[in-house]
Amino acid sequence: MSITRIGLDTAKSVFQLHGIDEVGKVKIKRKLQRREMIPYFEKLEPCIIYLEACGAGHYWARILIGLGHDVKLIAPEAVRPFVKKGKKNDPADAAALCEAGGRPDIKFVPVKTEEQQAMLAVHSVRALLVKQQTMLSNAMRGLAAEFGLIVPKGIDKLVELMAQVDADENVPKQGRLAVQELFDQREFVAERIETLEAEIVAHARQNEAARRLATIPGVGPIAASLIAASVADFSVFKRGRDFAAWLGLVPRQHSTAGKTRLGKITKAGNREIRTLLVLGATSMTFRAPQWKSAAGVWADRLLQRKPFRLVTVALANKIARIAWALMTRNEVYQANGRVVTAAEAVA
Repeated sequence: MSITRIGLDTAKSVFQLHGIDEVGKVKIKRKLQRREMIPYFEKLEPCIIYLEACGAGHYWARILIGLGHDVKLIAPEAVRPFVKKGKKNDPADAAALCEAGGRPDIKFVPVKTEEQQAMLAVHSVRALLVKQQTMLSNAMRGLAAEFGLIVPKGIDKLVELMAQVDADENVPKQGRLAVQELFDQREFVAERIETLEAEIVAHARQNEAARRLATIPGVGPIAASLIAASVADFSVFKRGRDFAAWLGLVPRQHSTAGKTRLGKITKAGNREIRTLLVLGATSMTFRAPQWKSAAGVWADRLLQRKPFRLVTVALANKIARIAWALMTRNEVYQANGRVVTAAEAVA
């Protein structure tokens, strides 16, 4: 029998194959160098290939699909249970991929396009620069505090802090130099962030999916662009709760003997999307009394019974479910509870 399924463990230079036939008999265990990948799969009869959805997984998926193979991407956490205990190596990983892919209840990750991955790269760089900006701001405040100089919270207060450092004669020359270097670097990083955010906003305005997502209260252009670039196909989630669970916005369960115990949210899945949804929900929760819609009334009533942070996370969960509903039904958000199709909205 010929090879029907292959588990392919990818790396930078070495690739491990584990192929089986229709009855599950192992037909091939082989290691390939990077230069051998394309020539080998060009000659191989079309089959199903399983890859982990990480690293260069999407790149190799597009390459192998172009060679005529049926490629399936599997989330790493879905493959991990099939790795034999005590045998964590490349052949074992490839075999685990092959085993996991054959399970009837396995869920596959849609292959992203080059455009989606390019936009995700912009988001990743922006998130990194935002972290660096925060680090530089905190370092600047810390060094200035060593000389007794402080200012209120807020990035806009750093200019005032720099002015205090320059004006204080008790701060030695070396101290002023150190704080100035941090201030200049923070200004440079801020400029780069503005450039990236302009590119993200342009994508949010041009992309149809992002435009529909941006109609949801609490979803800005950055969140809309990130969701549109991250989720290639919303139909992989059967319901809105599954999408919220993928983002880690559902309670962690500790249930046994028929007793359900719910804890804090799982915080699984895409951290950046979850963070942006919670930030957007926080902004909307502050304005809940003036938010005259079904969701606003719901949030306002919940605030009377629950802590503020719990309400913001619950609202983020609701926003995620609304996003799934709009994207799967090709609709836009209507504040009065009525939804219309995207075509009607344009008209």
